[in-house]
Amino acid sequence: MSIEVTGADVARSEEILTPQALELIETLHHKYKARRDELLAARAGRREAISAAGTIEFDPATADIREGDWQIDPVPAALADRRVEITGPTEIKMAINALNAGANVWLADLEDANTPHWENVIGGQVNLKDATTGELAWTSPEGKAYALRPESKDPESGLPKTVILPRPRGWHFDEHHILVDGEPTVAGIVDAALYVITNGPALARQGRGPFFYLPKTQDWREAALWDDVFTDLEAAAGLPHGTIKATVLIETITAAFQMDEILHALRHHIAGLNAGRWDYLFSLIKTFRDAGPEFVLPDRADVTMTVPFMRAYTELLVKTCHHRGAHAIGGMAAFIPDRRDEEKNALALGKVKEDKEREAAAGYDGSWVAHPDLVSTALTAFDAVLGTNPNQVSKQRDDVSVTPADLLNVPATPGAVTSEGVQHNVAIGLRYLEAWIGGRGAVAIFGLMEDAATAEISRSQLWQWIHEGTTTQDGEPVTEERVRGLLDAEEAALLGAAPDDDARARIIRARALFEQVALADDFEDFLTLPASVGIA
Repeated sequence: MSIEVTGADVARSEEILTPQALELIETLHHKYKARRDELLAARAGRREAISAAGTIEFDPATADIREGDWQIDPVPAALADRRVEITGPTEIKMAINALNAGANVWLADLEDANTPHWENVIGGQVNLKDATTGELAWTSPEGKAYALRPESKDPESGLPKTVILPRPRGWHFDEHHILVDGEPTVAGIVDAALYVITNGPALARQGRGPFFYLPKTQDWREAALWDDVFTDLEAAAGLPHGTIKATVLIETITAAFQMDEILHALRHHIAGLNAGRWDYLFSLIKTFRDAGPEFVLPDRADVTMTVPFMRAYTELLVKTCHHRGAHAIGGMAAFIPDRRDEEKNALALGKVKEDKEREAAAGYDGSWVAHPDLVSTALTAFDAVLGTNPNQVSKQRDDVSVTPADLLNVPATPGAVTSEGVQHNVAIGLRYLEAWIGGRGAVAIFGLMEDAATAEISRSQLWQWIHEGTTTQDGEPVTEERVRGLLDAEEAALLGAAPDDDARARIIRARALFEQVALADDFEDFLTLPASVGIA
């Protein structure tokens, strides 16, 4: 075998990095690495063409798929009811809290809410193994015990009532701790292969998977690659074809123009699509970052799901999914409840309630929350529409008609670029990167759960505002010098509060990284790529 594991020892790694799993990763690497690389290379050329044209169109070459009369394969019973889904990393305490939250689904995040530190990669797989059996338990250093509560388990099987959907890393990520012929492996394939080989047969016997969420898809050909990988994973684990089911996040602007094609490419392995709102905004900014001032968005807080281009995207998603027999899952409620401030809490919960009621009325079959305390709010909103029905796939949105111009109607977005928005983006970006370097991919900052996607919005907005010569509402231009000055102040404040030398070192590195991804002339595709260099 030419495969080599270079990561340090992690507790119980022998249960995950078995000879069968490593042999499969090596086989899939040889089979798919070059194809993955070609798809990544195609992204750059496609973006440049789109930016130059200032628009995107539905592809005439795939019109027969959009106009055809076909459906995806039936969705398994375990995924029939997805009215509330909770997201979070596979860190053990957060995993237990997610499974105890009363949600229908836990998106076990190996991607944006995680970091690719080796201990997180393998430790996350260990936690997933225990979670699938209901045996996940942990005692904190202070002696507090965490475990799945009895009401969170099926009384007969002892399995978690909540169905688990891991989210592997996107196609752009490599795994530098597992090498084949000295070359890093494809991280998403590593994540999926380890999960299927470890848990696949047992999950299949239970009718509970393996199921996945798929991130960052930009083109139907990328979905087709996942389809082939799933077929090979099923064969390796002895599972019938079509056992694996995925939900694809429509979180790139190009994928919004290819929803039918993505469903079709994965029609034997798909359950639905999700409106990944934060990455979608990042993708829009990134794709049109140099296409002119008409693609400049206001402060992030102003870009709600009801602005015209976001409403067009979310309604098209419901229409497309239900037309093909697939589930439509709504976007993230990132609010973090603060039980010490009842007035602030009530205001934020009211916004979450309004958001989830809007999604349920629009035809969505479920939606995301980031915190256990939001599950009941989302559940109430969807119960009011679904009642005893598991979903509303039968609700066809024939009233929806969306054009390319609708999906790209950025100028109709109300709001403004403000000095507060510039400051907020600097603060979010620096604080998030400091946490990310330390191994935390999901971080509560200013009352919201921030992950890589929201940090991407912050830094990409700053880059675009600078390069487009944007001025804030008070008439002051957003310049590199202005952002550096804000960084100076933010860094000084964080350094002044840092508890030790390790924290100070993380802050200093985060500052350098933020300048690289927000202020350099060349735009980094993903901030997590330079941030990953050299991590253990």
